Amino acid sequence: MRHIISILMENESGALSRVAGLFSARGYNIESLTVAPTEDASLSRMTLVTSGTDRVVEQIKKQLNKLIDVVKLVDLVENEHVEREISLIKVRAAGNARDEINRLVGIFRGRIVDVTDTSYTIELTGNCGKIDAFLKAVPNDTIIEVVRSGVLGIARGEKGLRL
Repeated sequence: MRHIISILMENESGALSRVAGLFSARGYNIESLTVAPTEDASLSRMTLVTSGTDRVVEQIKKQLNKLIDVVKLVDLVENEHVEREISLIKVRAAGNARDEINRLVGIFRGRIVDVTDTSYTIELTGNCGKIDAFLKAVPNDTIIEVVRSGVLGIARGEKGLRL
């Protein structure tokens, strides 16, 4: 099962490598990883997506909690949450293909953020399924490059990952 683990950690050099080292040493896979400072400059928030059985994920959470840099963590899939991913997709767009690409971008509520004579760069935000569906809808020979941010997640309602 897929889990989104949100971690509040000290904003110190080496913290990210300790988390990555924990995963590699135990043979766990990180599907996506995002890290950025929070409103408190001394803390960073890491959002990590991984998969595994409940037992494996429970072990991952216990090991993460033992790391000195980790202040607090929560598995977002245990409660209601909102998740999003941003992607930049560069596609070939010349001649009649431009109209078809524009139509698809509109259907998926994306934005064209860069235009050249032969290409468009599209910004698309949504859950992973939406981005995957867009990529399937665009002909493969049209796609030049895809960049995905990885999942960001936040609990719904009054709950928050705070000290």
